[in-house]
Amino acid sequence: MASSVSPLRPVVDRGNSKPSSAREPLWRHALGECLRGLRHERGEKLSETARRAGVSPQYLSEMERGLKEPSSEMIAAVAGALDVTLIDLTLAVADSLRSAQSDVSRGATCSAAYALAA
Repeated sequence: MASSVSPLRPVVDRGNSKPSSAREPLWRHALGECLRGLRHERGEKLSETARRAGVSPQYLSEMERGLKEPSSEMIAAVAGALDVTLIDLTLAVADSLRSAQSDVSRGATCSAAYALAA
């Protein structure tokens, strides 16, 4: 007899690099959004920030789009190029994930309420 056990982590669609609105976002997506937001706040082009960080513009673009799992050294280099500390960047990403988690939880609660009402 097979039991249906919910996974502890959300299922990741490896063919889709964008997180589903019903799933908890991945760290790399939240990091990328924060990095892009910081760069845009500074009014910088991708190439300017990448040059100062010592990475290629393509690599930084992939980081911002959540396509790369950058090393801590790469994250620190880009954070430094954006004049933010690693701890401030980490806290911003954590806040982003916390906000997304509350949105996912709210959606699950609504779905469960609709199911019970039916």
